[in-house]
Amino acid sequence: MNIKPFAGIRPPKEFAKEVASRPYDVLSSQEAKEEASEKSLLHIIKPEIDFDPIADEHDERVYAKAVESYKRWREKGWLVQDSRERYYIYAQTMNGRTQYGLVACCHFEDYLSGKIKKHELTRKEKEDDRMAHIRAQNANIEPVFFSYPNVAEMDSIVASVTATAPTYDFVAADGFGHKFWVVDDEALMERITGIFAGIPALYVADGHHRTAAAARVGEEKKQGNPNHTGKEEYCYFLAVIFPDTQLAIMDYNRVVKDLNGLTAAQLLQKLEASFAVKDMGASAYRPNALHNFSMYLAGRWYSLTAKPGTYNNADPVGMLDVTVLSDLVLDRVLGIKDLRVDKRIDFVGGLRGLGELQKRVDSGEMAVAFALYPVSMKQLMDIADTGNIMPPKTTWFEPKLRSGLVIHELK
Repeated sequence: MNIKPFAGIRPPKEFAKEVASRPYDVLSSQEAKEEASEKSLLHIIKPEIDFDPIADEHDERVYAKAVESYKRWREKGWLVQDSRERYYIYAQTMNGRTQYGLVACCHFEDYLSGKIKKHELTRKEKEDDRMAHIRAQNANIEPVFFSYPNVAEMDSIVASVTATAPTYDFVAADGFGHKFWVVDDEALMERITGIFAGIPALYVADGHHRTAAAARVGEEKKQGNPNHTGKEEYCYFLAVIFPDTQLAIMDYNRVVKDLNGLTAAQLLQKLEASFAVKDMGASAYRPNALHNFSMYLAGRWYSLTAKPGTYNNADPVGMLDVTVLSDLVLDRVLGIKDLRVDKRIDFVGGLRGLGELQKRVDSGEMAVAFALYPVSMKQLMDIADTGNIMPPKTTWFEPKLRSGLVIHELK
């Protein structure tokens, strides 16, 4: 893999906690407006919040406002560029578990050639929106979240760096801890570059649209430069890269508005054709293995275990529980054919817990909820390695990367 250090633009230590924000795509505009303090990066990544009323996020005035705010953050000294190229280490702690990522720049050609592997489809309109932000700022304001097959030597390097005092160390409002180190030893940086040169692939964990947009901008700038060499700064985009052994994927669950004309008893009867169904009572039940699901229906929790022969364990996509549930329940029983467009279904990230599923059904908003056993990193990498694509809303990574700890400019 072709990675390199870069001269990051980042907040002085005393501003880091306030500047750093949650990513653009986990907050609604209204939530971002309520959450954004004076120095928050949300003013730059969700600039529609600075209009009254909140503007359409695709309005040309919004892109211009982002540029204006970024310039002002630089002028005020809330974001300052490092004097030379560096790597950085970023650690996140959630519920006592810490993951350590290398902050680096990846080359757009590695994405276009398939060395940076994806597991989700992207939508052109979302890519176009992210491209507009990159073009306007001439920078990667937010990083993408990658994984790599664990390398023992990188673990040792990270351990040596993180044994020193961090540059940033704070706990965000959500209770997640964030630490950040600057790597400025030339020999160490050269070795890191060399280690990654021997890694055959990186995997997109979170940020498929930002990755695709960054690669398209790189290709666009290449086509506009007759003297292109492949070493220009615009060839690279910002990523935080974690070893696969440290990451945990959370469940990504489903709630459905109606029972497709069935009563609760009729639904249970139909499910028995493909599942061993067990009434678990009123207490929340969490799936305990692959191909085991939980369902909340009419005030009770059920265990659903797919019967042998109803799924294909030889197919990396067919064996996924999201596929099993989609085929055997959502499509066959509830009549939901396309998860991307059907308005009868919604998705709930595992961080919100089983209580959120129960709440949405008990409120009458939804009729039934399904919780899934989480996908493993091995499943994700197997699917990416075979060139397959996961169904929509399969993986949920937590904690999310904080935006604003470091920015990469394309010039």
